[in-house]
Amino acid sequence: MSHTATILLLGSGELGREFVISAKRLGARVIACDAYDNAPAMQVADAREVFSMLDGAALRVAAEKHRPDYIVPEIEAIRTEVLGELESEGFNIVPSARAAQLTMNRDAIRDLAAGELGLTTSRYRYATSLEEVRAAAEHSGFPCVIKPVMSSSGKGQSKVDNAEGLEEAWDYACANMRGDRARVIVEEFIAFDYEITLLTVRHKNGISFCPPIGHRQERGDYQESWQPTAMSQGAIAKAQEMAVKVVEALKGGGKGWGLFGVEFFVCGDDVIFSEVSPRPHDTGMVTLASQDLTEFDLHARAILGLPVPATIHARPSASAVILADRDSEDFGFEGVDAALAVHDTADVRIFGKPATRPYRRMAVALAKGQDTEEARALAAATARGVRIVYHD
Repeated sequence: MSHTATILLLGSGELGREFVISAKRLGARVIACDAYDNAPAMQVADAREVFSMLDGAALRVAAEKHRPDYIVPEIEAIRTEVLGELESEGFNIVPSARAAQLTMNRDAIRDLAAGELGLTTSRYRYATSLEEVRAAAEHSGFPCVIKPVMSSSGKGQSKVDNAEGLEEAWDYACANMRGDRARVIVEEFIAFDYEITLLTVRHKNGISFCPPIGHRQERGDYQESWQPTAMSQGAIAKAQEMAVKVVEALKGGGKGWGLFGVEFFVCGDDVIFSEVSPRPHDTGMVTLASQDLTEFDLHARAILGLPVPATIHARPSASAVILADRDSEDFGFEGVDAALAVHDTADVRIFGKPATRPYRRMAVALAKGQDTEEARALAAATARGVRIVYHD
């Protein structure tokens, strides 16, 4: 039952923070874990544990100490073999240890999608050295995209237009890898019309979909997202069909309940699978404005075995990120009052991260509009009004 549920949250960033709020509203007790103290989710959780998620022994100690009803990964870089062991011992891994293991590495999930499930993907190969990168680029052709098989929030990703750019892209990918594997995926650059995230909820009564979320990226990281996004019914049907195949394949030995962020490239009515995250998605922060039940509410409901609507609606809304531009542990925010005055629907969520670094996401602006274009303009104007001021 939700009123007695204990959740061990692995990773305590801004997505974890919103999830903790949603879970606690449903009566759950949450222990937030991360590699550094005072992480955003820890500030609203019932208890905290500070350790690296890649430290398998520490992960096991935390699980055995708290004996949670649910272990909920919020990040990819986790010692997933320990999650597999814990699941075999009776712990409930959300959505499953298999999902955590496969999605931690882009190569594993891509092989599942393209090979086992037969989904449409871009041409790709893997590489563990600059020499292999060059060979893979010959297969994919130029332009191509190079990214680590394991990273977070798009870090280490580059678009490369010719052979001269391969070495720099390889070095950038290696410098931004998570975990302990120096391996990249080199894939064909898709000249897509737009890209979407299809939030897909697997719950006790089946599968529900949120309206597609459009988004724009820079440096492989999302800058703005909006919902709903204009998309043909044929393309939506193809995306939903592929999403069902993916989330069903990730069930493994667990219940497989929870929210999945499934990413697609869209070219007209053609839909190409990109990636999947078995957890709330950063682009889905727009649901804080657009949906009555946010992606975090839906994740919490699904995990706890509570009802999830069969049909989920969204009002035209948008999000825009607020980024830091330097390293600092002594900073503040200015302009929030003016930013909130941009429009009656303007909102700002400050994440509470204790330190900044270049391009680190520190807050997000939200806005509703008569349509998504108006919402995007309002969210962008709201974000521009917030300034991070540094005191060191």
